[in-house]
Amino acid sequence: MYTNILLSTDGSDVARKGVKHGIELAKALNANVTVVAVTEPLPVDYGSGHASGWIPTQEEVDSFNEGRKAFAGMVLDEARAMAEQIGISAELMHIPDAHPATAIIETAKSRGCDLIIMGSHGRRGLKRLFLGSQTSEVLADGSVPVLVVH
Repeated sequence: MYTNILLSTDGSDVARKGVKHGIELAKALNANVTVVAVTEPLPVDYGSGHASGWIPTQEEVDSFNEGRKAFAGMVLDEARAMAEQIGISAELMHIPDAHPATAIIETAKSRGCDLIIMGSHGRRGLKRLFLGSQTSEVLADGSVPVLVVH
């Protein structure tokens, strides 16, 4: 049924449930698994009108990027441990400086994935009231089936 599954995680509890479910499904189907963690770029406020903005120094940008890389590594290490515990291998990818929904869709397309599994909501917004914005975008704009785990 599915042979190449993309799992998306942002490290949240719901994303962790999605990764676990996806790994278990992949094992049952003998499917390949790719786990992706996408980190967004540092938000910069250039200001508008009379308001002065904030432009980070190179040191601040480097520090932010290192922090995001370390966080993604931790999240992906956790996914690797889940996969190993269940007895499968997973390819791990960190995509830095990208819009999550766009990166998830593009990765699924470029890797020939036939299913995307992701949590119903991530680390933002009114967590329990609405479907997450990234999940909604992947559902609306993606071209492969999406399994949403709550």
